[in-house]
Amino acid sequence: MKARVSVHRDFQIGSIDDRLYSAFIEHMGRAIYGGIYEPGHPQADEDGFRQDVLQFVQDLKIPAIRYPGGNFVSAYNWEDGIGPKDQRPVRLDLAWRTKETNQVGINEFAKWSEMAGIEMMLAVNLGSRGLDEARNFLEYTNFPGGTTWSDLRRSHGVENPYDVKMWCLGNEMDGPWQIGHKKAVEYGRLANETAKAFKGFDRSIETVVCGSSNDGMPSYPEWERQVLEECYENVDYISLHKYFGNRSRDTLNFFGKVEETGRYIQTIAGAIDYVKAKKRAKNDVFICFDEWNVWYHEREEDGRRIREWDWPEAPALLEETYNFEDALFVACLLNEFIRRSDRVRIACIAQLVNVIAPIRAEKGGPAWRQTIYYPYQFASLYGRGTALNVGVDAPTYDCRVADDVKYLDVAGVHDPGTDIVTLFMVNRHLDEAAELDVSLKGFAGARLIEHLSMEGHELLVGNSGADPDRVVPGKGDGLGVEDGALKGSISPLSYHVVRLSVT
Repeated sequence: MKARVSVHRDFQIGSIDDRLYSAFIEHMGRAIYGGIYEPGHPQADEDGFRQDVLQFVQDLKIPAIRYPGGNFVSAYNWEDGIGPKDQRPVRLDLAWRTKETNQVGINEFAKWSEMAGIEMMLAVNLGSRGLDEARNFLEYTNFPGGTTWSDLRRSHGVENPYDVKMWCLGNEMDGPWQIGHKKAVEYGRLANETAKAFKGFDRSIETVVCGSSNDGMPSYPEWERQVLEECYENVDYISLHKYFGNRSRDTLNFFGKVEETGRYIQTIAGAIDYVKAKKRAKNDVFICFDEWNVWYHEREEDGRRIREWDWPEAPALLEETYNFEDALFVACLLNEFIRRSDRVRIACIAQLVNVIAPIRAEKGGPAWRQTIYYPYQFASLYGRGTALNVGVDAPTYDCRVADDVKYLDVAGVHDPGTDIVTLFMVNRHLDEAAELDVSLKGFAGARLIEHLSMEGHELLVGNSGADPDRVVPGKGDGLGVEDGALKGSISPLSYHVVRLSVT
């Protein structure tokens, strides 16, 4: 398979917001309890945070993290998670039919986020609660002192405010499963009033309004139009969620879902533009794709278990074991986010630890990195700078979800600070290598400084606590710079990160 790729210094999509590589963690399953927090574990610090998990998180260089939900937030009383731990109530979590001990709340999570070097992106409950509780939460977290809620925070040992700038206005409010589900106009009005209150407190706060839970919802994309018509001038982002699976065991169709995601983003971008034009608005609204991941291995079985179990505490839930095929898909999806980074400014992998996550941790045992950890890490480390408009001329295929899907998936990023061009490439062909000819116009003196690859694995193979390094990246070969172009061959079903020093 021959593939010609064109990269030009002047053909740019735009500057990538670092928050494109953010994460999400929810009070769900063992994401918090038994994930980031496990008092008594040999690797836990004095506050109960697992240092082995923390190190894996730190190595991802995550810019921001969305917390505490998710479906969980729509019936959550944030006040339950503050004050002395022995006085905090145990509540029933209606989203996942579990007990919530509230041993981790905003102050504990803020401490962990600081250790991890991650900015918090907080979600407020606009399901069972509303504007008053949301603005009280804001005052508790962000006001210096001298008021009821800020002084309460100080009495809890937190003298300085957290100054949280990103706030999600509820979660998946279009979903009938959501506690406090609302109609589009009803929710849009509430989101508008909440956003107005938050920006009245601090104009630099960024607000995220709920878009569709996925592009299969009956209300999509009318939901976005109706919601934005109520709140456009007071919000900065609209959220998108989408999860992916391959139950049919059709690898090429699975990979084609990346193209489907591009259509989803394009459609919502059109809805944003329509409302902006209709309202003659001056501000721009961008996309926050704040839940995405592969989720299908355990989904049906766990759905049954949730309905049957009797309110357990932090049960194992949605603990997907990811394989090499999933890693290739995640690499392609991250490429799509780079290509759409002019509209998608924030994206959050869902979730971070144990629950549909790149990191797994056994109770009392080891932690390990799943296959999807590596493409996420490489995008976060090397995908910052200016997104390049990469031209790809390669053979295509048709599948159920998309036509003319290129076998070769490529995204490019130029870091003007270091003058390094990074190419993220996936050969999606099942059995043919790709013979590459990558022109590098406008970039002189190209020199290959690093080539990392994930290849040669069976699609259904993954990592485990017993074998944590079965699928890991290695040093790539077969590529080099000749006459100012990158040339060589990459094997079928492989992922490559190629870093080039340029002038």
